[in-house]
Amino acid sequence: MTKKIDNAIAYYSKKGEEILKIVNCRSDLTADELISHGEEMAIIEYKLTALEVAKES
Repeated sequence: MTKKIDNAIAYYSKKGEEILKIVNCRSDLTADELISHGEEMAIIEYKLTALEVAKES
């Protein structure tokens, strides 16, 4: 089970890095795009937190 959790953590970490790269590389993002990316990051961070808790249990 720990391997599956580690794989999920790696996956969501990579997804978060991709979103940050998109936001940091573009200077022409609209407010709606920033909000959308922010919502995606919030979801990813929530999932990563839950996975870290599950890993320690």
